[in-house]
Amino acid sequence: MSGFAPVVGVFDSGVGGLSVWRALRGALPHARLSYLADNAWAPYGERPAEALRERLLTLVRDWRAREPLNLLVLACNTATAVGIDALRAEHRELPIVGIEPAIRPALAASRSGRVGVVATRATLNSARYQALRAACLARAPGGATVHERAADGLAAAIERGDGAAAEALCRSHLQALLDEAPAIDTLVLGCTHYPLVLGSWRAASGAQPLTLIDPAQAVAHRALGLLSGAAASGLALKNEPIWHCTGHAEALSRATRQWLGRPAEVRPLQS
Repeated sequence: MSGFAPVVGVFDSGVGGLSVWRALRGALPHARLSYLADNAWAPYGERPAEALRERLLTLVRDWRAREPLNLLVLACNTATAVGIDALRAEHRELPIVGIEPAIRPALAASRSGRVGVVATRATLNSARYQALRAACLARAPGGATVHERAADGLAAAIERGDGAAAEALCRSHLQALLDEAPAIDTLVLGCTHYPLVLGSWRAASGAQPLTLIDPAQAVAHRALGLLSGAAASGLALKNEPIWHCTGHAEALSRATRQWLGRPAEVRPLQS
């Protein structure tokens, strides 16, 4: 099988999954990464959960009909929260890795026991997130707390490439969180768009340094472990990345240049 590469699907509502793509490229240098951005529907965070679930199921069915995926990574917290269980039920033979707000590592890293989570409204309202939060707090030392903020508008600003708006939104959302819970010393970035503007989060924290938690490396490590046991059927001869989107191709191409420093030939898909 020399010269062949496994095909790893990387899904996001838009450009946020590029933060996970970078980690996957480092962990799986020989894999062929096939990225699908549902930018016709981005951002996902304020859409109804049931509509998102049905959308996700349809897109993955069509994607697999075009490409023989060996592994699927949901590089989107909202998609994971509302759809990963349904996807796993429908595609039982396909290893699927999701991404969730890294509350447990944040609680372990926090000195004060006070952790903040910034995420989309859909993620924070999901039953999956609520269960995760409860389980993490149950295992944490007594007195630990988790404080959330729905960062409305931020993913959309990053999607547009509007750096000034993203910086202003990071500042306003973080300040609102700190006004509620001043003792927070650790911040979970609960949307894959948010690590793309790490500098804005650091600037927004000002004199109060925060430990920023991004789970991308943990996702890549998990993908590596699962891929080692994946079937070798449907492998690609080359490992150049593949880029798909459901909306404007130029938006994704611009984002790969901005966030990854590389051009992309994007194939628009009917959405």
